[in-house]
Amino acid sequence: MHNQMLMKKYKTLQSAMFAPLFLLGLTLGSSVTLAQNLSPNFPDKPIRLIITTPAGSGVDAIGRALAQGLTEITRQQVIVDNRAGAGGIIGATAIANAAPDGYTIGIAATAHIVSPLLQAKPAYHPINDFTPIAQLTVIPNIVVTSLKNNVKNLKDLIDLTKRKPDEINYGSLGDGTASHLSAEIVNRSMGMKTVHVPYRTIADSYTGLWSGDVQYEVYLMPSALPLFQGGRALAIANTGRTRSPALPDVPTVRELGYPEAESEITIGVVGPSNLSPAIVQKIHQLMVEAMKLPDVREKMSKQGGQPSPELDTKAYEQRLKLEYETYKKLISTIGLKPQ
Repeated sequence: MHNQMLMKKYKTLQSAMFAPLFLLGLTLGSSVTLAQNLSPNFPDKPIRLIITTPAGSGVDAIGRALAQGLTEITRQQVIVDNRAGAGGIIGATAIANAAPDGYTIGIAATAHIVSPLLQAKPAYHPINDFTPIAQLTVIPNIVVTSLKNNVKNLKDLIDLTKRKPDEINYGSLGDGTASHLSAEIVNRSMGMKTVHVPYRTIADSYTGLWSGDVQYEVYLMPSALPLFQGGRALAIANTGRTRSPALPDVPTVRELGYPEAESEITIGVVGPSNLSPAIVQKIHQLMVEAMKLPDVREKMSKQGGQPSPELDTKAYEQRLKLEYETYKKLISTIGLKPQ
């Protein structure tokens, strides 16, 4: 009996002695795993940056500015790979299916969130199938009205729609596009009952506004700027949180008393799921450095956005989740059916 008691005490003491070593082993094992996922010289080969919009678009311009900055910072070529089509689904699927090694990353904008919500059988989940890396910028929408209406400001437009409910038209690039959903956010927050007129191309939508076939449109800043050529349209409100340097005289919807009408396009960088924290941290750090370069900041500002790479990865992830829930609810409210 005495010997059994001694043996039990020995085993207890042995466990207490080796438990810290076991935990240390787990910690060292985790460190080794992270080290295996991240070369000390990362990146030591070219990086592919997938952009889910066509060359020449506002999102593309921002992606190319980032690629230029990363190339300068890392001394490794960052190859821009435009994978446009199917509302961004083609490019997003390529990002989701890439190896989780940090050498294939991609730009995510509104379509990244919205397109799967419009599919009966989504090709991917915009949150669960990706790793958020860095928010690059947010770009506001601009409420633009035709000069054919004699509308000088937002109050005039609201009054016009109240006098003629369901008779005033607004244009967009089609059901479920950013221009459509942003306009619906404006409409619902201001109680405007208007008619949606979808266009096949952005050029057609410009002509529709200039001619007065539609009375207003809500476009992302880079897409809105060409509307003002020749003085044929008027910017009456900015849906962002702050005024834009590109249109400093245009008040925000919050200033005008409609904070619920705020909507911004978040543009950031994501990678495939299961990117290691070490890789995410390294790429995020490189992007912060790249976006401090004056040339990169200037090119992004020309698109109407304020560079915001200092936002930490967790905050960017929370913003993506909030946008997912917001657009999911909006799409259901306006009755868009997944195809």
